[in-house]
Amino acid sequence: MSFFDYFNNDLAIDLGTANTLIISKGSVVVDEPSIIAIDRISNKVLAVGSEAMQMHEKTHENIKTIRPLKDGVIADFHAAEHMIRGLIKMIDSGKRFLPVSHRMVICIPSGITEVEKRAVRDSAEHAGAKEVYMIHEPLAAAIGIGINIERPVGSMIVDIGGGTTEIAIIALSGIVTDQSIRVAGDSFTDDILDYMKRQHNLLIGERSAEKIKIEVGSAMTELKDAPEDFDIRGRDLVSGIPKVVKITYSEIAFAMDKSISKIEEAVLKALESSPPELSADIYDNGIYLTGGGALLRGLDKRLNLKTKLPIHVAEEPLRAVVRGTGIALKNIDGFRAVLMS
Repeated sequence: MSFFDYFNNDLAIDLGTANTLIISKGSVVVDEPSIIAIDRISNKVLAVGSEAMQMHEKTHENIKTIRPLKDGVIADFHAAEHMIRGLIKMIDSGKRFLPVSHRMVICIPSGITEVEKRAVRDSAEHAGAKEVYMIHEPLAAAIGIGINIERPVGSMIVDIGGGTTEIAIIALSGIVTDQSIRVAGDSFTDDILDYMKRQHNLLIGERSAEKIKIEVGSAMTELKDAPEDFDIRGRDLVSGIPKVVKITYSEIAFAMDKSISKIEEAVLKALESSPPELSADIYDNGIYLTGGGALLRGLDKRLNLKTKLPIHVAEEPLRAVVRGTGIALKNIDGFRAVLMS
């Protein structure tokens, strides 16, 4: 590495609703929850990422935790800027001798508006970027799982993130047809919160619902390798006293069924609007699942039953998008066709 390379710190950023990942010099250097804790009185940033997540839903009135992204786009501009700045500081903190100017490639949902795009660019520039490029999430995911997007062959990507599910059919370095729906990981979490309230009279927090989703979350009510029942603690809505409830994966599959059905509908809609020659390619190649939602037990089987197509779950689905963004960053000229500046 040359002297200048040491101070040149180009970054690939997967700015997600639930988690933000950053690649620097070819490796993932930041993988943190997209959350920030701020002092209400002084407006000072108290914590970013995991540290802020530890505080989430446990704060007193002087501290507020903010998730700056909602449905895959920036909802709180000020908090997003501080969060990006704080996450960048985590990279090689304390080892810099000179101010560093960054070139950033950031992935964005395919259904994003021009106003939302501007918010991403402005946040990155305020956080210290000298050049900002953007790439659509499904394209980044396809690059990240090793698909050659330049070929005249259709590939179908279903990227289930925290705020959005991005469904796209890709060929010749472009998105031929896409569906972007605001139903994803956060919707599953909300379904679990509602179900626990309705069915068990138990009030639980967002973090507990997330834990249920990871431990016993399922897309099908019957699984071969079923997870064990899970104990969850919360507050009884009738007595107000803390209590423990044992829940099964079948219950959670039932709770999340409506949201998963919406994803299925969007997949079928994308397939319906696909040109016939690309449909033939997808019949041969199947559908690729990426994003955190791809880890949901039985989702591949459920989509297979619905579409009758082979479903491939990406290796490390959580990192597919950022890996693709990192590859585009390494070869900006080669990927100029899919990058927006």
